[in-house]
Amino acid sequence: MNAPDFNAVCPLPVSEYPRVLMAHGGGGRLTHQLIENVFGKAFSNPILDTRHDSAQFCVPAGRLAMTTDSYVVHPIFFSGGNIGSMAVYGTVNDLAMSGARPLYLSCGFIIEEGLPMKSLERIVFSMRDAARRCNVQIITGDTKVVDKSEGNGLFINTSGIGVIESSVTIAPRNVQPGDVVLVNGDLGRHGMAIMAIREGLQFDSAIESDSAPIHEPVLQLIAAGIEIHCLRDLTRGGLAAALNEIAEAAGIKISVEEKSIPVREDIHAACEMLGLDPLHVANEGRFVAFVPSKNAKEALKIMRQHPVSVGSIMIGSVSETSTPMVTLKSTIGATRILDMPSGEQLPRIC
Repeated sequence: MNAPDFNAVCPLPVSEYPRVLMAHGGGGRLTHQLIENVFGKAFSNPILDTRHDSAQFCVPAGRLAMTTDSYVVHPIFFSGGNIGSMAVYGTVNDLAMSGARPLYLSCGFIIEEGLPMKSLERIVFSMRDAARRCNVQIITGDTKVVDKSEGNGLFINTSGIGVIESSVTIAPRNVQPGDVVLVNGDLGRHGMAIMAIREGLQFDSAIESDSAPIHEPVLQLIAAGIEIHCLRDLTRGGLAAALNEIAEAAGIKISVEEKSIPVREDIHAACEMLGLDPLHVANEGRFVAFVPSKNAKEALKIMRQHPVSVGSIMIGSVSETSTPMVTLKSTIGATRILDMPSGEQLPRIC
């Protein structure tokens, strides 16, 4: 009897697999090829290239800041970005809100079986470009593949480490009466960009997400000696949620004026059609800054030097109160409570 033919056949390279398979998460040859040919190719740097179980790195002198976030946005591609670039920018922005210079990121991918390989590659390379834009390195990560219909295509977790190089402490508890509230641009675009694609809506003008890194204007404010009491990025829950969280933490009253809050007309119209309040809609490239009124003019001048903050404006002020609250003065002069969003207006916007 002839011996059976056991000639080994090498698996096809990743480029020959049009979709992600469960075997890509099994720890064998396909996992190795996926890591080397997709993630390693995109994120290559001296720390990551050691291919060790943990990353070893140095940081400059100063306090460290660390954050982590998970991204489950649906759809994973949207006008103005995708889940990959947003994962980088979102974590960089969270570090910036503490006054930290972002340095390093980790990333974990939970991939649904069947995700087109070209979609994964597009997302990974957009992360590479976003990291380069932010001058950060992706130095470690993990990949898992889950059964079809369990992962919504792709989930990403990113953690970030940054260094706080100044002695300033930026926190909600530092907000005090006499501070003013600055915002770095128009609101509501990210949530509406996601909603337009998800619901197949067509508007007269294109609505793109504002997803972008915001660390540069923040670091320049610190370098210029602006007395920053608090920073907060306006993600889930939008402006209303952020202001209420800060008012509660600091025990103060925040008063804002509707006519000063920048919301584009097309965003107003889209929100009205869907029954949404633009002040509750998420953003991915917007933040509020609380600074003493004496610093407001100089702070706005600095912020407006950066494309992401060219539309910066003062929208309100802080005063004493016995009950923490946020009030909104409408365009017709009436004042009402601006409360937290109730429930989830826009699922999976980040």
